[in-house]
Amino acid sequence: MANPTVLRAQDVWAGYPGTEVLRGIDLEVTAGDAPIGIVGPSGAGKTTLVRALAGELRPTRGTVTINGRIAHRLPRGERKHIRAAVRFTSQDSLTVTDPRLTVTRQITTALGEARKAGRSHGTSVHDLLDVVGLPAHFATRRLATLSGGEKQRVAMATAVATRPEILVLDEPLTAVDPQARIDLVRRLAPLVTELGTAVVLVSHDLELVERISARVHILAEGTFVASGELGDLLASHDHPTVRELAEAAPQAVQRFR
Repeated sequence: MANPTVLRAQDVWAGYPGTEVLRGIDLEVTAGDAPIGIVGPSGAGKTTLVRALAGELRPTRGTVTINGRIAHRLPRGERKHIRAAVRFTSQDSLTVTDPRLTVTRQITTALGEARKAGRSHGTSVHDLLDVVGLPAHFATRRLATLSGGEKQRVAMATAVATRPEILVLDEPLTAVDPQARIDLVRRLAPLVTELGTAVVLVSHDLELVERISARVHILAEGTFVASGELGDLLASHDHPTVRELAEAAPQAVQRFR
């Protein structure tokens, strides 16, 4: 049996010329792990962290590795396989280049990718649509006709269809209304557990993160300033950023207790 995929960041510093956005990030995710959440205020470095994990941004110090391979220097021959094992999905993941492409074709192609990679699973197109809260008749819809929220749901279904070992979600449901996000997460959680997919959810939506993540890291000033169960952190942590997050969402904090 193949070893599980491991995504690891070690003492990662990264940013842009003249600006270090990340300052010493350590994170390790292994296929099969319980879901992890990453939250933080605007400008804390969440997007920079995702780009570094994806190998799109080279750290100025430290390393990001996938199965021991440097993420930003993956050999061409291994890139496709590794990118399938560790999949990144954002609010803009579903780009429609062919106006004739249907939802069924999109998801079926993803299921085919999983099968070719030896990660086949018995989930059908309609099963996946149900998981993301779309009726069965959406299977025949053309992607170009979907709303922003519907596209984000299909992008999520597509990502799960490939059965990645690690799924990194970067603000994946911004165009979906809050209550529907919660329902989607409730449906999604059992499936990713069954598939053995480790989920990293990066979001400003505290309710969404609390619903899906067993452990949360709070990002502020380029580093993790607190880690643990979100409800506990927001109720008692003394870091200024954690207090600000709690004060900005008092109703959510009350529900977490």
